[in-house]
Amino acid sequence: MWGRSRWAETRGSCCLCRVDQFLMLKHSRVGIGLLGASKMSVGKSHTDRQWWKEAVVYQIYPASFNDTNNDGRGDVNGVTEKLDYLKDLGVDVVWLSPIYDSPQVDNGYDIADYKKIYPPYGTLEDVDRLIQELGRRGMKLVMDLVVNHTSDQHPWFLESRSSKSNPKRDWYIWRKPKYDVEGKPRPPNNWNQILGEAHSAWIFDETTQEYYFAAFTPQQSDLNWENPDVRAAVYDILRFWLDRGVAGFRMDVINLISKDQSFPDAEVVIPGQPYQPATQHFANGPRLHEFLGEMRREVLDKYDQMTVGEMPFIYDDKEFLKIVHQKDGFLNMVFHFELVDIDSERGDVPGDARMSVGNWDVSDLRRIISRWQRIMIDGGGWNSLYCENHDQPRSVSHYCDDSDEYREYGSKLLAMMETTLSGTLFVYQGEELGMRNVPLAWGPEEYKDIEVNEMYPNDQEKLQKARRALRAKARDNGRTPMQWDSSPNGGFCPEEVTPWMRVNDDYPVVNAAAQTKPEATSSVYHFWQRLVTLRKENAGALVHGGFELIDETNPDVFSYVRVADSGEKWVVVLNFTGHSATWESPKWGLQWVAGNYADGLDKVQSGGTDLVHLRPWEGLIARQPCN
Repeated sequence: MWGRSRWAETRGSCCLCRVDQFLMLKHSRVGIGLLGASKMSVGKSHTDRQWWKEAVVYQIYPASFNDTNNDGRGDVNGVTEKLDYLKDLGVDVVWLSPIYDSPQVDNGYDIADYKKIYPPYGTLEDVDRLIQELGRRGMKLVMDLVVNHTSDQHPWFLESRSSKSNPKRDWYIWRKPKYDVEGKPRPPNNWNQILGEAHSAWIFDETTQEYYFAAFTPQQSDLNWENPDVRAAVYDILRFWLDRGVAGFRMDVINLISKDQSFPDAEVVIPGQPYQPATQHFANGPRLHEFLGEMRREVLDKYDQMTVGEMPFIYDDKEFLKIVHQKDGFLNMVFHFELVDIDSERGDVPGDARMSVGNWDVSDLRRIISRWQRIMIDGGGWNSLYCENHDQPRSVSHYCDDSDEYREYGSKLLAMMETTLSGTLFVYQGEELGMRNVPLAWGPEEYKDIEVNEMYPNDQEKLQKARRALRAKARDNGRTPMQWDSSPNGGFCPEEVTPWMRVNDDYPVVNAAAQTKPEATSSVYHFWQRLVTLRKENAGALVHGGFELIDETNPDVFSYVRVADSGEKWVVVLNFTGHSATWESPKWGLQWVAGNYADGLDKVQSGGTDLVHLRPWEGLIARQPCN
């Protein structure tokens, strides 16, 4: 058993276990999992348990994880090399962003061959070995499935564009041009690109004199899911990987596969711009459920696997529940964007709404998270829990204060929130270290993402003006190489090798080697490690339990209670501000067991009052045993 010496830490660290009674929780899941649903004062809980619900999923961005062949890019063998690191953290499932053969226009999300590996990443044999090594550790592999579109270099598209009579012509979306008064061809409608709002989503093909649809970039041509041959080819891809031992898929923008086949003009919402956002016409289309249902019947139901769909541009709660309902849905869970878009508003960077940086407060955070907890718990669905990924800024920079003074506190605060909510937990590489956004001093030339280049092609002046927005929101913030140690290049690749993207300047301090040392008990990594253990050992409450807000009007503190069917309560108190705050504790006889300040538990337990005083970015977790 763990004694007090392991958990009582020095200033600037955390205490995750103080009382002897807490140690008894290691086996508290026994006897809870088989209890039926029961009504309680804080809302019902989930009772349908599947392996993927309690799993901790770790997302790896392959180019930036670990380079073992000294070419400046990460690779599959680099993932295999670090499996013990992930196992020690508590990871159950590794999710790889695309490793398929690709021209890398959009860092692998433009796929040229779904059954081959991008050579710098390795070979199919390397993937087989990774799956085998994961299995030896009781872990699984999830692949990124990108089937809304392919690369324009995919053999399917090369055939499709070769002539109007080619058998694969209808595998993509082709339309005849309109013509202006001068007889010049113009796009079929006014839809713009997602990664470049100023550009048309229709690309003119000189050979066949028609336009093809590409929602993201000209090099990512959308597949025509109306064609049953396309769907059959996609299902063949799924079987190929599932038969190889993959345990499921993260499905990239899967709700874009069904489009409005009338392809009408979009409403003008950006005055003076010729091309307009049209997601209402090509997201969540009329045949989406039909396509997903067919995929499930033809492939997914025949394997023990997990699915999570990335689904932007859905704003209807009922639509989400139709997708993920545990009885009648099509996927296990979805990624929604409401939390990561908490500060987005059009205006900061003209021409790209996603790069805007607006204001938010605790009430916004409370409203979004509590709404999604209630939607899924009450509606029979299941949440995905994430605060950052390869398309988002680093969470400590996004939601907290990433300064040297508060970076660790903020990183631990977010960990406390993520590990105590209902849903499947997704951790992004480096999040467990408290990695932060790139420095503001970095110039636009350091950004590699096509989104930045498409925003202002060849316009360095405008890019310089957008520097602050890029530092806050650019996707490259989450794509800097993993910081393994304090050696040159952060241990990602050898000193003499130039990494594909610059390593964040703070790697001498923020790195895995420093944080995984046994004596580094106060590190962000060790805090995550202990919270993951806490979550797994108390899954009845923290994964499957009921959820209810506490003190819904507090302007600074986000607090809630999780309840197991046994009646055991867990209370989470999070000060999401950079100043001191107060919170009134319910009179429940709470045992305070976790905090992200070294002396946080001592302070709250010796306060002698129900009024809890919280320092900037301070969080606390308490337990009330069942009677």
